[in-house]
Amino acid sequence: MTVPQRTIVLGTLGFGTIVDEETSFRILDRFVEAGGTVLDTANNYAFWLDGATGDESEEVIGRWLADRNARDRVVISTKVGARPSVPGAGLEAAEGLSEKAIRAGIEGSLRRLGTDHVDVYWSHIEDRSVPLAETVETFADLVTSGKAGAVGASNHAVWRVERARALAGAQPRYSHLQYRYSYLQPRFDVPLLSSAHVHVTSELLDYVRSEGDLRLWAYSPLLSGGLTRPEVEIGAAYDHPGTPRRLAALREVAEQSGATVNQVALSWLLDHEPRILPLVGVSGIAQLDEVLGALDVTLSEEQRRRLDEAAL
Repeated sequence: MTVPQRTIVLGTLGFGTIVDEETSFRILDRFVEAGGTVLDTANNYAFWLDGATGDESEEVIGRWLADRNARDRVVISTKVGARPSVPGAGLEAAEGLSEKAIRAGIEGSLRRLGTDHVDVYWSHIEDRSVPLAETVETFADLVTSGKAGAVGASNHAVWRVERARALAGAQPRYSHLQYRYSYLQPRFDVPLLSSAHVHVTSELLDYVRSEGDLRLWAYSPLLSGGLTRPEVEIGAAYDHPGTPRRLAALREVAEQSGATVNQVALSWLLDHEPRILPLVGVSGIAQLDEVLGALDVTLSEEQRRRLDEAAL
């Protein structure tokens, strides 16, 4: 299957850990019933939790695919590169993007997911210890051999993405990009909550606009509830005068449109230029229904202008 032009991607980071398997199955069932098709996971979700290994999300999805005979109805997106190579370690011991790590990563993911291919395979974080050509050629071979339908880069510097695409030449190359992005914009002189996260910049947006074959995915678009819940810590990077102005604009447009604040924020991304695929994780059916409702929200030109100009 291919990735739709306008859709919401279901993030499954918490499946099998934060979200139990029974609830995960209900969420997946409801998502597909509502017309959703794209599932995003990784080979390291969520290793940092007590008792977790990083296998859990892919394994839950694999059991659901088998139980529902659903492989042909969904797009599977998963990642390699950020799984600790030493049990109990953090990203300082990440597996990286060598040929050996990538080939071992895809085989592990295919086994856990119970499939012979994934639709989009990502380099999860950068690995500058490995020659870029080695990574590029290995990813290209996964597409050529049929183990991946397309490949993408997550949390990479723009110049590294461009260099990788140039190195690929006529081979399959990165055609999907995944970065942190939300309606609230952070300061770039203050670190985000996770050092592994890379936020969308104006340079990245310009780059995607200039390339005809790139799809941009945005994770953490709702900042884990930070758009609506004051008690949620969104980090010092968002502590600047633009944040309250943008939150006020969100609330104003939500009231005008009869939508929720979260739905307005997602609609802003869905009809963004360039087009963006919001990637949203949920822990229950009510949250999922709210998120999917954003697909039915259409912002007027005046409302988009109000949102775009809020922090200027």
